[in-house]
This record gives sequence, structure tokens and C-alpha cells, in this order.
Amino acid sequence: MLKKTFFLFLLVSFYSNAQQQFYELRDYVTDSADVFTPDQVLDLNQRLSDFEEKTTNQFVVVTIEELGFDTIESYANGLFNQNGIGQKGKDNGLLILFSESDREVRIEVGYGLEPYITDAVASRIIRNTMIPNFKEGDYFKGVNEASNQLIQFLNDPDALAEFKQEIEDDGKKGQFISYVFMGIFLLIFISVGGFFFFKTYKNIIEVFRGIFMGKLGVVPGLFMLIAGSFSSVFSLVFVIVPLVVVSSIYEPDRVLLAEPFDEPSVLFWLLVPFFGIAAIIAFVKLKISGKEDLSISWLKNDETYYRKTFSSSGTHSFSSGSSGGSSGSFSGGGGSSGGGGASGSW
Repeated sequence: MLKKTFFLFLLVSFYSNAQQQFYELRDYVTDSADVFTPDQVLDLNQRLSDFEEKTTNQFVVVTIEELGFDTIESYANGLFNQNGIGQKGKDNGLLILFSESDREVRIEVGYGLEPYITDAVASRIIRNTMIPNFKEGDYFKGVNEASNQLIQFLNDPDALAEFKQEIEDDGKKGQFISYVFMGIFLLIFISVGGFFFFKTYKNIIEVFRGIFMGKLGVVPGLFMLIAGSFSSVFSLVFVIVPLVVVSSIYEPDRVLLAEPFDEPSVLFWLLVPFFGIAAIIAFVKLKISGKEDLSISWLKNDETYYRKTFSSSGTHSFSSGSSGGSSGSFSGGGGSSGGGGASGSW
């Protein structure tokens, strides 16, 4: 009985801890980490109170010493929703959460303000305004300037549109640079693959030419063709992989490399032109040279011809592989957030 009671007590304790209790906010600025001066708290609290009075948007700043075992995203969302930041039905709340020892900050945005303060806008404010000041140890300046930006953007649609345009332009510029680097990287892959494919395919052509001249036996020649085809396929990987990467970017729902394997017969029909073209090229070269007559030997090789043509080519091996105090009070209006916003660390 005692064991059951103790076990029940543990379950109740665990459940109670799981239901995390957040600060019950009384002011627009709650400086639990004690990183602001009383005058700074008073000034910021007044501006946030005036902001709600003019716009009905509720803007709250909270500093804490540490997150414990929580993430700043889940803590900010829980704090936001438990205190109902923003007006019910409008969900027009904003929260800046600052954790001193974790060196993390988050801007949490209510549903109703997400079309204006997008994740990209919040992320850029954190990255360009808050973190540079935090690195200098000026926590209030970082929070204060970010608050001014957020208030300005919600009061001035033109300023917000200009800010979003800057983000879009920078994104396009960064995307262009990334495409250039990716193009160079893929071009290197394709060039390496093309070079090795040319060498191995050239050897396959020579195998066919040797067979047609009778200086290379058909049976050993077939084994050399099979080995050479493996080397060629290996080199083609360097060409195919970049194409798959590009295809996955533009058509993420389509797996280009898997399509031939969906129909095994496709692989067979790919081998026909692979060997057929090599055989035709070898035959044409033989006829154009006019020095050798068409002849077939089933088993016997011309050792001199074999050593001269294939001894260092690697056609029959895999050697072609690479090596290596307040003036206004706050009371939540019942707003909610679904996790919109952004986080940053320094």
C-alpha cells in the first residue's frame, strides 16, 4: 500500500512539473534578469502602454535569467498563450523574450500580426538590430531599438513595405550567389565525370575495334566490355548526381534517379545504344583506316596488340576511379500565438 501511495505521489509530482507555470505578467516590461535600469524599464513600459492605447496591439518585453530545460521557442509560446498577450479575436500581441545566461532572444508574434511581422522581418530585426548590441553587452539598447522598429512597422505600412523589399532584394542577391557557387561546384562534377566517361568509353570502342579486326577474342572481349561498362557507369555518377540535385531543387516531388528503376526494361534499352554506338564508331573507324580487314577470333588475342592498346588503359579494371517600476499596467486580452516569429543567439 505504501509503495502504491509513493508511486502515485511521483506521478502527481511529474504531472505537476509537466504543467509548467510561467510568469503572470503585470507590466509591459518584466525585467526578471535585472539587465535594465529602473529608468529604462519605466520609459519602455510607458511607450508600450501608449502603443496599446493607440493601436490596441499589446507589446510585452520579458527578460529571464535562464530557460532551464526548455527551448526559447516553447517557453515564449507558453508564456505568450498563458498570459493571453493581444486582444481576443484579434490576436494582435507581440513578445520579446530575452534569456541572459542562455544568450538567446525571441520575438513571438500573435496570429493577427503575422502578416505584418513575418518570420523574415522578426529574424532580420534580431540579426541586425538586437544581436550586435547584445554582443557589446548593451541589452537595453538592443531591445529598445528593436521595439522602436516593431512599433514603427505596425504604425507605418510604407516603412514596413520598404523593409520587406530590402529583405527580398537581399534574398535574391544571396540566392544568385548561392546558385553561382552551386553551378561552379556542379560543373566541376560534370567535367570530372565527362572526362572519365570519355576515357572509359574510348576504351570500349577500342575493344570493339579489336574484336572486329580479329586481334582481340570475342569471349575475352565481352568480359572487357562488361568491366569497361562498370567504369563508364561509375564515371557517369559524377554527371548524373548534379542533374539529380538540380532536378530536386526545381521538382522536389520527383525523384529523377529512381525513374529508370521503376521500369527495369528501361535499363536494358539504355544498354543497347550504349554498346551499339560504340560498336558503330569502332566499325566506321576500321573502315575509314582501311588498314585492317574485318575478321573475328573467338578466343585468341594478339598479345602485341593487346599490350600496346590495353596494358595501361585500365579497360579491364576499375583504375579510373578517384582516390580520395511602471507607469502603466499590463493585462492580457486573451490573444494567442501559433509560434510565429524568430529566434537568435549570440
